Amino acid sequence: MANEKRYNPARPSEGYDRGDLAALKVSSLTPTMVCAELRFDSVEDASIFFARQLDYIKAKSYDKVYPEFTALNHFPITHEVPEGAESMTYYSYDKTGFAAIISNYASDLPRADVKGNPTTVPVKSIGASYGYSVQEMRASRMAGKSLDVRKANAARYACDRTVNMIAFAGDPKHKMQGMLSTDNNIPLYTLSTTEDGKTSWKDKTASQILDDINGMFAYQARLTQDVERADTLALPPDVYIDLSTRQIPNTGFTVMKFLMENAPYLKEIISAPELMDKNGEMNPYGENVALLYTNSEEKFSLEIPMPFYQYPLQNRNLEIVVPCEERVAGIVLYYPMSALIAVGV
Repeated sequence: MANEKRYNPARPSEGYDRGDLAALKVSSLTPTMVCAELRFDSVEDASIFFARQLDYIKAKSYDKVYPEFTALNHFPITHEVPEGAESMTYYSYDKTGFAAIISNYASDLPRADVKGNPTTVPVKSIGASYGYSVQEMRASRMAGKSLDVRKANAARYACDRTVNMIAFAGDPKHKMQGMLSTDNNIPLYTLSTTEDGKTSWKDKTASQILDDINGMFAYQARLTQDVERADTLALPPDVYIDLSTRQIPNTGFTVMKFLMENAPYLKEIISAPELMDKNGEMNPYGENVALLYTNSEEKFSLEIPMPFYQYPLQNRNLEIVVPCEERVAGIVLYYPMSALIAVGV
């Protein structure tokens, strides 16, 4: 990765990846660009021009942010595992033992300890690529325009989307966990029902919704003896909109405003399309899901050993191709009880 350089408009002569430049020089593409119509004096000039173009495109795709990917924007992300690792092992911890009143010369002190259960997960590569044909290169130079950045953005989007999907649903085939994986030991909270037997918040009053949310916090406190205090509530978009606009009678507060001002530990309520009932790729429950969690890498993280990386270009027939790679290990849950899932909101 050391040879990757960002495009610098103030110093354009340095704004290219030397790996791209070397590949262009030995390709059969750039000599075809050297002609009076395209205003290239030599293969060197043509190669440098397109190397700069590619470096600019790479920089733009690195900088692109897609806010709809909830995991990449609202989950803790770590890069602790070396990018060359094939697997990683982490421990889920539980405190054990107790203390007792002792005599002055006691020698059998009660023992307190921390019990850790090891979990090993693989580290997998995610790949994509984009490229430009020789005609696209000719056209960009003749028109005086840059190469299409959207191709690089599409490759970045494809990798980010796959990482986001793994963060929520995991990848059972490759034994990677997600926050909604059914075997990740995150507790499930049973919502109250209406007289009609419904659990969805659209069918409940504001008071009943608040009772459910208070119940979620209380359930987590009971399970952990008030050790875990989640600070983030993720909701499907339709539920989020409902809570943002649903008025609590005779108070002037919406449900969401009331929660943000009165819930003792809650810091943020976010909209997460991955939690929708119809999002079968990421939500295995088939119903709207509420996810309550502590937004701290001390509790859990999305482990990405190697962030999105673009290799120097490769020549393939009448086009140049830029391979892209990212390495991911999925969700690492150090303390599963720091989160809580409620199905059917």
